[in-house]
Amino acid sequence: MADAPRISALRWTVTIGLVAIVVASACAFAVLPRLVAPRHVAAAPAVAAALPVPALTSTPNPAPQPCDDPAVTAALAARDDEAVITAVGGGAAFRDAVVSGDAPCITLADANHVWVVVDKARPLEPLSFAPAALAKVGVRLVNGAGQLQPSAAAALTTMSDAAAAAGVGGLGVVSGYRSYQTQVSTYASNVANGGKAAADATSAHPGYSEHQTGFATDVVSCTSAGCGTMDGFGTSAAGKWVAENGWRYGFIVRYEPGQTAVSGYDSEPWHLRYIGPQLAAAYHDGGFHTLEAFFGLPAAPNYLG
Repeated sequence: MADAPRISALRWTVTIGLVAIVVASACAFAVLPRLVAPRHVAAAPAVAAALPVPALTSTPNPAPQPCDDPAVTAALAARDDEAVITAVGGGAAFRDAVVSGDAPCITLADANHVWVVVDKARPLEPLSFAPAALAKVGVRLVNGAGQLQPSAAAALTTMSDAAAAAGVGGLGVVSGYRSYQTQVSTYASNVANGGKAAADATSAHPGYSEHQTGFATDVVSCTSAGCGTMDGFGTSAAGKWVAENGWRYGFIVRYEPGQTAVSGYDSEPWHLRYIGPQLAAAYHDGGFHTLEAFFGLPAAPNYLG
């Protein structure tokens, strides 16, 4: 029985150890969920919704219209055609404004202006129109009919002098301005001589003639030896020079070969039409062959009535 105290002490030691183990295990189990549980991750701050971007609704300023330009309206009132065309922006800009309809104050029916268009579908308004002013041309007169609207008369004189200086001879006028009554007689004579169909191919009805505007003239080549004929003008040195250079002085050959279906008339290299230097330059540079095409108008091969 001598070992009893030692055994008793051992038992207490074991008991205390077991208790310690139990307590330690309990603490461990209490702490373990904290160790294995995922750490709390702070939620990312909510992204603020993008503010709506207002749509850009800026309205571009409309292009200025020619008819709102005081320079244009003043030039129109003064009947200064070249000033009108300059104010619009030049010959090409003027044409574009008319074709697009952006210049309603400019009408192609007003024979007081160089941009008038007269053909078998576009009679003069009124039919008995007469220019407000006429001037004598400073070239040889073959039959005495040598008046044109002043701007055209001055330009023809300058062009004739330039042709002579170029060594191709000057120009002579066979027929310039014709009144309504003169055109009545001219057309009737052509019908009597060749019939209505032939007359309509080369001669206008009264009120439908460019000659009545005072901006058109029939010319021939003249030298110190005399003057040629209208039929021979196109192949003459002067005729070729005018066809190539007339635009520099404001003239175009109104009825070119191959354009009858548009203009309504057979080729007439002697029939010159004054449209002013700026429009003539735009006509030439644009490669146009009729005023109808230049101003975007319908072809006019026949009379409508």
